[in-house]
Amino acid sequence: MTGITVLGAGAFGTALAISLSSVREDVILWGRSPDQMMQMSKVRTNERRLPGRKLPDALRLTSDLSDACCSNIILMSMPMQMLSQFAQDNAALLAGKTLVSCCKGIDLATGLGPVEVLNQRIPSAKVAILSGPSFAADIADGLPTALTIATKDDILVSALQAALTTKTVRLYSSLDPIGVEFGGALKNVMAIACGIAIGAGLGESARAALMTRGNIEMQRLATALGASPQTLSGLSGFGDLVLTCTSAKSRNFSHGLKLGRGETIDPTITVEGVATARAVATLAASRGIDMPITNVVRDILDSSIIISDAVELLLSRPLKRE
Repeated sequence: MTGITVLGAGAFGTALAISLSSVREDVILWGRSPDQMMQMSKVRTNERRLPGRKLPDALRLTSDLSDACCSNIILMSMPMQMLSQFAQDNAALLAGKTLVSCCKGIDLATGLGPVEVLNQRIPSAKVAILSGPSFAADIADGLPTALTIATKDDILVSALQAALTTKTVRLYSSLDPIGVEFGGALKNVMAIACGIAIGAGLGESARAALMTRGNIEMQRLATALGASPQTLSGLSGFGDLVLTCTSAKSRNFSHGLKLGRGETIDPTITVEGVATARAVATLAASRGIDMPITNVVRDILDSSIIISDAVELLLSRPLKRE
């Protein structure tokens, strides 16, 4: 496999490009704004999304999508709710490529994860997903990070594992892309719930309970969709859940924290768990799957329930064996 392009010059895409460029000389980072990419080329940093981190000299920057898509491996690092339209608009450029989703979420319009979105929009592509417990700043700073790369193709997943592993980012392979994509998506909903709990002053014990029962919800839905329970106990499930629910660096946890404190929310910040909570609640209801934490998060986000009533609702659920 020759050539790697990262589509999306946000924090995570930039961090991946920095890490890959530390061991390869054929990495391209694409951003849609010509002005932003020109500025980044001049100063060799992404001050807007990932300030203070130097872009390696070997990393090539472009805003020309045709140029960027010359690589064989293309990492799709963009907000989940933009993925479907982007893939549809650029299907000809992406046809036949190896596409690696770096999105964490569920498409609000279709209820599909990123792998199935790409499979439907670009049937000729080979599709994989990269997910796991990681913050962009840690990856860019060269701190040890472990992620999961998943696709149903055994040969392809081994090739991608070798191509995308760097000195500090270690990839574990999986043949369960459904488990990986839904683990990465659902943990964002649980992180919002945990942020709300901490922000509302409910305490660390409440957070631990939400994480534990939230992990059960994640497994319940993902396995119903064909995932392996083991995947949800790995890096892209439990590992990502722990990181996202316990750190203020998490946009989803921080969003919940502000909700719990009654603070103003910045609408310009992408919080994938917001759309995912709504999409998952609808998907679970259509399949008769019980997702109480997800439903409460959705109702709080939609202002159809207040936090005190939400706590009472969860605590009044029927007693049962764990």
